[in-house]
Amino acid sequence: MAASEQQGETEQTVPVTVLTGFLGAGKTTLLNHILTTDHGRKYAVVVNEFGELGIDNDLVVDADEEVFEMNNGCICCTVRGDLIRILTKLLRKRGRFDGIIVETTGLADPAPVAQTFFVDEHVRNKARLDAVVTVIDAYNILQTLKESPEAVHQVAFADVIILNKCDLVDAAQQEEIIKKLRSINSVAQIHKVERGQASLTDILDKGGFDLKRALDTMPDFLESHHHHHEEGVSSVSFSLKGELNQQRFQQWIGAILQEQGADILRAKGILHFKGEKRRFAFQAVHMMADGDFIGEARDPSTEEESRLVFIGRNLDKEGLRRGFESCLAA
Repeated sequence: MAASEQQGETEQTVPVTVLTGFLGAGKTTLLNHILTTDHGRKYAVVVNEFGELGIDNDLVVDADEEVFEMNNGCICCTVRGDLIRILTKLLRKRGRFDGIIVETTGLADPAPVAQTFFVDEHVRNKARLDAVVTVIDAYNILQTLKESPEAVHQVAFADVIILNKCDLVDAAQQEEIIKKLRSINSVAQIHKVERGQASLTDILDKGGFDLKRALDTMPDFLESHHHHHEEGVSSVSFSLKGELNQQRFQQWIGAILQEQGADILRAKGILHFKGEKRRFAFQAVHMMADGDFIGEARDPSTEEESRLVFIGRNLDKEGLRRGFESCLAA
C-alpha cells in the first residue's frame, strides 16, 4: 500500500485507544478525566472487568459517551469474539463518535487486543489501533512488577506510560521507578501525573501503531542505555548504517518471529532497503507482523541508518544483533 493511500485510509478510520494498567493504578480515574475534559470530541467506551458481574456503572461518568460492557471474563480471553462483535456494532454508528476507548481489566495482557487489528479485516478496514496507554501506580509499581508478570507485560507493551500517583513518592523514588520502566520498555513515552490528571495530548492521537506516523513516534534508540542483562522482560535496540537486503531481512525476521514470537511482545523498526528510496516501517506483536513503505524520497548524499527494537522475554541481544547485521546488502 502506498503512503498516500494509507494516509487517505487513516483519515477514514476510527482511532482506538487501549487503556490498560494493573489493579488500582487509576485507569477509571483517567478514563473519567478523558470523558469530562472539554475537548469537543465524543468517545465510545468499551469497559471490561474480570468476573461475571462487570464494572460498577457508577464508576464511569455519564458524559454522553456510549459504554459497552464485556462482562463474561477477561478481555484477553474473549477478544476474538466479544471485542470484534462490539467494535463491529460500534462502527455501524461511526458518525456518533470521534474515537473508541477500550479499558481492559487490570489482569489483561494487551497483546490480544492489539492483534485484533492485525487479523480481523473488517475491524482493520474501519478502525485503527492508535496506542496502548498503560497507567502505573507509582507508589506500588516496583513491588507489583516483582510479583506480577501481567504488570510487566503491560509496561512492555505500552506506547505511552502514565506514571500516576507521583505525589506519593519523592523525586529519588520517581527516578528509580523510571529507570526500572526503561529497563523493560526503552521506547514508550513516560508522563508523570497526580490523580490521573494527564494531558489529553499525551494520551490520544499518538499513532503508536500507525505506520504512516512511525517516523514521528519512533524515538532515538539508545541501545547501550536501556538493556539490562536479567531474566524476564527487557528491551534491546540496534542501529545499523548502510542499506539492507529486503529479502534477507524478511526471511530473518520471519524466522525470528516464528521461533521466538511467544517471547517477543513487540518489535518495531524503521528500515532502509537497497534500491528503495522510501523508508520501511515495521512492527510486530508476537508472531504477527506488519509493514509498509513510508516517507519522502531519501537524500542520496546521506548515509542511511536502520533502527530496530525488540521488547520481550529473555532476548539474546548478541544473536539478534548478528542476525540484523547479516541483513546488510552487499
